[in-house]
Amino acid sequence: MPGLAVGTLVPLLARAITFFFAIGFHEAAHAWTAYRLGDDTAKRAGRLTLNPIAHLDPLGYILAVFAFIGWGKPTPVSPWRLRYGPRVGSALVAVAGPLTNLLLAALAAIPWRLGYFNSAPGWTLQVLETFIFVNVALFVFNLIPLAPLDGASVLAGIVGARGAQMLAPLQTYGPMILLGLILLSYIPGLNLNILGSVLYPAMNSVARLLLG
Repeated sequence: MPGLAVGTLVPLLARAITFFFAIGFHEAAHAWTAYRLGDDTAKRAGRLTLNPIAHLDPLGYILAVFAFIGWGKPTPVSPWRLRYGPRVGSALVAVAGPLTNLLLAALAAIPWRLGYFNSAPGWTLQVLETFIFVNVALFVFNLIPLAPLDGASVLAGIVGARGAQMLAPLQTYGPMILLGLILLSYIPGLNLNILGSVLYPAMNSVARLLLG
């Protein structure tokens, strides 16, 4: 029984630690980038801080830890106040979140690659592996070009004003499309995990690049 308790507690603790920092720093990056681009909306809301507690949505955090489906408090941004205009400015603010998750994963991978954890206890390795792979997953997942994910704003900033106008319906229907794709993966026997077939290879490629 003690072994079973430890076996259950360690993965839970690893996810709790990982999502605490992964979500918190992701949203803090949005706030910091918006502030650097001239919009102090997030700062006035108390969100220009590295304290993850300021950025965590309680329900979103709990679901992330227990079900791997979660969210943080949306960072308030006034697009028209951003340098480079609302489209490009919003793209820069959006991409800062996923890039921060990639940076967290890369920083955690450095001691791994240097061999500092070769003789570490098993639970330490599990926490580190979870931290790296969850942050890689958040990096890749959030770049999906469907609202409300960051990738929608990033894509709009890349394709130009006319292209962004053509993609505008994705802002409206993106959440429904994304939810549908997620639900499809849970239907037994259909083998319609479309998101997984695209995301898992990308996640594995990034993880292998970081871990060597």
